[in-house]
Amino acid sequence: MEIIRHSCAHLIGHAVKQLYPTARMVIGPVIEDGFYYDIAYERSFTPEDLAAIEARMQALIAREYDVVKRMTPRDEAMRLFRERGEEFKLRLIDELPEEPALGLYFHEEYLDMCRGPHVPNTRFLKHFRLTKLSGAYWRGDAKNEQLQRIYGTAWADSKDLKAYLKRLEEAEKRDHRRLGRQLDLFHFQEDAPGAVFWHPRGWAVFRELIAYMRRRQEDAGYVEVNTPDVMDRSLWELSGHWHNYREHMFTTETEDGRSLALKPMNCPGSVLLYRHGLKSYRDLPIRMGEFGKVHRYEPPVRCTACCGCATSPRTMRISTARRSR
Repeated sequence: MEIIRHSCAHLIGHAVKQLYPTARMVIGPVIEDGFYYDIAYERSFTPEDLAAIEARMQALIAREYDVVKRMTPRDEAMRLFRERGEEFKLRLIDELPEEPALGLYFHEEYLDMCRGPHVPNTRFLKHFRLTKLSGAYWRGDAKNEQLQRIYGTAWADSKDLKAYLKRLEEAEKRDHRRLGRQLDLFHFQEDAPGAVFWHPRGWAVFRELIAYMRRRQEDAGYVEVNTPDVMDRSLWELSGHWHNYREHMFTTETEDGRSLALKPMNCPGSVLLYRHGLKSYRDLPIRMGEFGKVHRYEPPVRCTACCGCATSPRTMRISTARRSR
């Protein structure tokens, strides 16, 4: 399946370049149950664009053309991509170890770079579907160029494809964002990005879930604790969060020059609890659980699949359980 899905990602590139010649192709890997391709383009793709790209892919498959791999000298590969204005492919080549030749795949007039393997002919790619659009960043860094990501799935036969699409349809019916609106449980708005405004019905459901989890944890021998939401920078430096996760934390400075941060994770506070006071081996195992609210700054990625909204989960209520042996 990986070969089929990776080949379908290349086929996205062929279709996109025919329909939108100024688009610049980035990367198109295989993921669980499918594939995607990141693309740089001057405007956001729409659902109508997605349908057009899928139709062009089907037309290319119907032509049953051969997919040809050629090991190409590095300088020649760079020249070919430079002539096509594929700056991201040139960046990828720069990041590769020095190799005398690179694998290039020729889809008629379209050219892509990959180690492979791929299908020898497009007739093997008939059972696919493009599923959604989303935003992305070059190398996953919000400081870099924003890209557009086209997702798809591909299978060996129509039966497996239909079964997978049916699973997606059923999952969509149970999407928490849709149910939240339909059942008047909660909503999101930009006044508190990524945080939940719980409605009375939703809060009642939430409290029932917490009560159930409390019972399960108590049955397992856990005691419930709670740690502060705001803690000193020194703790986050000790835990490693400050150096490795600083850009995703909400921080503040007090008038007396003290640096504080909203906790992005519960763990360091739990460690401080454990360190407080003397412990004996007779106390072990120690089981503690916390229903803590954590806050993370995760820059929004604009969703182009539906309304163009900016999605960014930044505040989460997380239950953590710690066991010390």
